[in-house]
Amino acid sequence: MISDSHAENKAAGFSHVKDGIIDLAAGTAGGIANVYAGQPLDTVKVKMQAFPHLYPNWISCTTQTFKLEGFRGLYAGTVPALVANIAENAVLFTAYGYCQKVVAMVAGKDNPLEMSPILNACAGSFAAVFAAGVLCPTELVKCKLQAQAELNPLAKHNAFQICRQMYQINGVRSFFVGMTPTLVREVPGYFSFFGAYEFSRYMFTPPGKTKDDIGLARTACSGAIGGMTLWTLAFPADVIKSRMQVTGTGSFGSVFFNILKHEGVRALYKGLAPTLIRTCAASSCLFIAYENTKRFLHTL
Repeated sequence: MISDSHAENKAAGFSHVKDGIIDLAAGTAGGIANVYAGQPLDTVKVKMQAFPHLYPNWISCTTQTFKLEGFRGLYAGTVPALVANIAENAVLFTAYGYCQKVVAMVAGKDNPLEMSPILNACAGSFAAVFAAGVLCPTELVKCKLQAQAELNPLAKHNAFQICRQMYQINGVRSFFVGMTPTLVREVPGYFSFFGAYEFSRYMFTPPGKTKDDIGLARTACSGAIGGMTLWTLAFPADVIKSRMQVTGTGSFGSVFFNILKHEGVRALYKGLAPTLIRTCAASSCLFIAYENTKRFLHTL
């Protein structure tokens, strides 16, 4: 009996490790798809958030950026964006898988697949705490690269040079400017992201089928709904984060009240339109890559 129990524990431990590795690989694939689908409009979003006086709307921002910097300008920060998204989604989806198991156990569910959308939302919110730690430094470098033309038109620094400058100014602390708004954005944001995604999958599931049987189009639509829900809720915190990271000054509270005082509430939603357009494509690609990679690796 002891031997059987030991074997069962060993098998369960191996299963958990295998699930974690699969979630890591699937999250990585999703992160890559997310960046290439949405990087140009992400650049537009950051420019509009950081320099609202220069760009009245996202079409003007896209046109001016293309005229001055070409396609290269629209894809500025792609390398750190890839690093950021691969790191974030690898950690996020790995943590999400384990958090689902923990939430399922607390809720008395034998299988995470039996969890309701609200329980999946809770798991996503917990997982976001882990993702924020790797996202903040890489997204900070991305924002600085995207805003180079506005901050210093003569500067042509790469990601390594920006990292070196940041370290020389304030050491390791320089890489965590904007951590508070990142957490404020990520934790409730991913609650709504995974909640809306799982609820959409649940609603799209035909009678007698499972969520894994809804196909590419419905998975893409669910991802788009999840992404738009996240950004609509979390966008003000993202505006504050972008301002803090581009300028390197101010606290979450001071930047927030300064925007309200001098620019009004609408400034907290500057760049929302291109973000929602971007996230429809990016989140759809993210979940298609994630779900199909995960399904494929589980068959091996």
